[in-house]
Amino acid sequence: MPESAASPNPNPSPTPTPSARKLSVMLWLVATGFFMQTLDSTIVNTALPAMATSLGELPLRMQSVVIAYSLTMAVMIPVSGWLADKLGTRRVFLGAILVFTIGSLLCASAHTLNQLVLARIVQGVGGAMLLPVGRLAVLRTFPAERYLPALSFVAIPGLIGPLIGPTLGGWLVQIASWHWIFLINVPVGVAGCIATAIFMPDSRNPDTPKFDVPGYLLLVTGMLTISLALDGRAELGIPQATVLVMLIVSLAAFVAYGLHAARTPRPIFSLELFKIHTFSVGLLGNLFARIGSGAMPYLIPLLLQVALGYTPFEAGLMMLPVAAAGMFSKRLVTHLITRHGYRRVLVTNTVLVGLMMASFTLSTPAEPLWLRLVQLAVFGSVNSMQFTAMNTLTLKDLGMGGASSGNSLFSLVQMLSMSLGVTVAGALLTTFTGLIRHASGSSVIPAFHATFVCVGIITAASSWIFAQLSDDVRRTAKKTDPSERA
Repeated sequence: MPESAASPNPNPSPTPTPSARKLSVMLWLVATGFFMQTLDSTIVNTALPAMATSLGELPLRMQSVVIAYSLTMAVMIPVSGWLADKLGTRRVFLGAILVFTIGSLLCASAHTLNQLVLARIVQGVGGAMLLPVGRLAVLRTFPAERYLPALSFVAIPGLIGPLIGPTLGGWLVQIASWHWIFLINVPVGVAGCIATAIFMPDSRNPDTPKFDVPGYLLLVTGMLTISLALDGRAELGIPQATVLVMLIVSLAAFVAYGLHAARTPRPIFSLELFKIHTFSVGLLGNLFARIGSGAMPYLIPLLLQVALGYTPFEAGLMMLPVAAAGMFSKRLVTHLITRHGYRRVLVTNTVLVGLMMASFTLSTPAEPLWLRLVQLAVFGSVNSMQFTAMNTLTLKDLGMGGASSGNSLFSLVQMLSMSLGVTVAGALLTTFTGLIRHASGSSVIPAFHATFVCVGIITAASSWIFAQLSDDVRRTAKKTDPSERA
């Protein structure tokens, strides 16, 4: 994830070049921080039923544990780069590791769902700053000719984290307890704090502009109220009238930010970005298409464990075909875009992703294992191609002037849509569970089937956004940042 829009200049002042040993250790620090951040985005999913049993909650009402982390990260993204400019990269990176580690310890110590959610918020505050600030330190320390290999090195653990997260989470739950998915962060965090204090170079921007506090508060208000409105009715029992008021407040906050940004000299995110057609379409497409994609890592492990009787470790293993097929399909989408253009590829593939989500209505105890594995692999493949195509479309025409602000806004939208995906999935699943159980008995499988159909429809419908592209938009010649997450 990129640094905040508040830090457009990656090297505002000359800094002494550290020794080769310090540079090597710093790269490992940043890479490890990215790994911890991405691992904790997925490791929790397979552990939710075990957490629910331990905390005396229903497994289908645990979505707030996932939402709290991703939504907090979305909220903190705009401020991370500004803090690094103002306080220095070493101090902020050290603080990020410390807060993330304390949050992990608090998660492992939680005895109630509310305590766990609060601890995940603390963990998310630290996690949100690990990569943006670490990457900023790399950009300000390494010479320009070494940027690409350095950022590529940092990006690799970020790809490994989501790949092994569900399986590692299921394995730890099965051999020990769910507490260990958080406790494994503690020794790594302690070592990271010590190494950061010794090896991380420090840099800051003495000309850091004033932070756009009113704009930031408007954005945060909009993000929080829309999440509470969507999740509050199902999980918190908030009355319908209150939910409606929250939705109105959310809309008003986003509109107010647009008016504020139009008359503010240096807003967090400039409205000029939306004059770039590919960026506007890509950003809106990411927001809505990723709702379904954000729901699936939450829904699939729950389906396997709660409805189909898989153990946590088995459920984690079943997620490997999704990740493996996704990695192998990334090269294919580049060829397809070059040949057919973004519009045709994204419209077609978005519909395919929606259909594959809806295909999980086939999931029953009688479904053959080979068919389930093929289904997961095909979903992983088209979902990965969707991410790659959307990412490159969104970033390809930003240029140098809008790269920092556009990247930061794009990262915020990614995390917000992940949070909304779990929010929508949890609300749908809770609603359908109540309706179907009341009508036909105790089985939760039909509720899962109905939820998969709904998220599939939401995703397929977002293809209309990509249909607004012109046919001649082809593969970008600009190389996107290798540390950009799928």
